[in-house]
Amino acid sequence: LFESERGGKLSIRTIQKVFYSILRKACIQKPATFHSLRHSFATHLLENGVDVRYVQALLGHSNIQTTQIYTKVTNPALKRIVSPF
Repeated sequence: LFESERGGKLSIRTIQKVFYSILRKACIQKPATFHSLRHSFATHLLENGVDVRYVQALLGHSNIQTTQIYTKVTNPALKRIVSPF
């Protein structure tokens, strides 16, 4: 997708350094990884009404249960429920 200054592949470590540098510059304090982006992608799609089966296809999952692991609770009413414990 991106090339190094010399035209070669970027190492995973270089990409991680750039990612963490951007997080710092954006003052994002919450721990994040590339995998966090995958979770956010799925959650935002669902929050905007995209069918879970379509999200499953976009994530390349063969099993819907795998997709459900990547998603967070998106129903605002469910988010307001307080546990009695």
